[in-house]
Amino acid sequence: MRIAIGIATRGRAAILAETLAELERQTRAPERLIVCHVAPEDIGQPRPGVEYLASPAGLPRQRNAILDAVADCDIVLFLDDDFLPAPDYLRVTEAVFAARPDCVVTTGTVLADGANAPGYSPEEGRAILAQDRHAGDPLEVQPHFNGYGCNMAVRMGVVRRHGIRVDEALPLYAWYEDIDFTRLIGRHGVILRLAGARGVHLGTKLGRTPGRRLGYSQVANSVYLARKGTYPWSHALPSLLRHTLKNAALSPWPEPWADRFGRFRGNLLAFADWARGRLAPGRILEL
Repeated sequence: MRIAIGIATRGRAAILAETLAELERQTRAPERLIVCHVAPEDIGQPRPGVEYLASPAGLPRQRNAILDAVADCDIVLFLDDDFLPAPDYLRVTEAVFAARPDCVVTTGTVLADGANAPGYSPEEGRAILAQDRHAGDPLEVQPHFNGYGCNMAVRMGVVRRHGIRVDEALPLYAWYEDIDFTRLIGRHGVILRLAGARGVHLGTKLGRTPGRRLGYSQVANSVYLARKGTYPWSHALPSLLRHTLKNAALSPWPEPWADRFGRFRGNLLAFADWARGRLAPGRILEL
């Protein structure tokens, strides 16, 4: 198989450098390693063996630019610029795709996820990887609802055959774009979570969507994807209500790393737009 790793990044050159350094430890090297950025300062000092691709801003646009660039590859593994994979991550991913022709999406096992916490430093992430001792079958798999955007691999033949794209109607950080994209692909096969493809999502806070915009997206994107048919209402409604209630409850005593009041304001703005019939993911560009 020809495998590409694709990383979309913006404004986080230092953390990107740490991730690229970690990728050099893969026991199975990718045929191509592509970094899609917006401005030159996003990437810092270019590294040998890395292809750099410029794109308009926005995670869906950047990931679509990567899809357009990997026509010669069988698998593309999308990683966040702050995801540190274990050394055998790519080898395990390739083995599962080879053994399971019905598999169209894989997502790894996240040992620690800083997205819902203060975040981890690269040193802390590497320490977690070093302490991990997976004793089970490295090729053990389980069916999964969707691929998790910080680490998800897709079979490019299915993507090309059915013209599947990352939805650019979800702007900026694109809350739940990974659910939409991988569940569209999953209509043509199975989505698997891999026990042996492991890593740490540092959850770096630099460059994230501001609180009010994120809160709006938590409601608007869930409703948009439910209407689109890629995220069932039975999941969308509990998700948007859960996030709204959590933001409301924590607004008086927010975590240092989360703008809970801003998120709650965004939630309320989205509900107001929903009631007025003007709810749309792109509205965050006006906030």
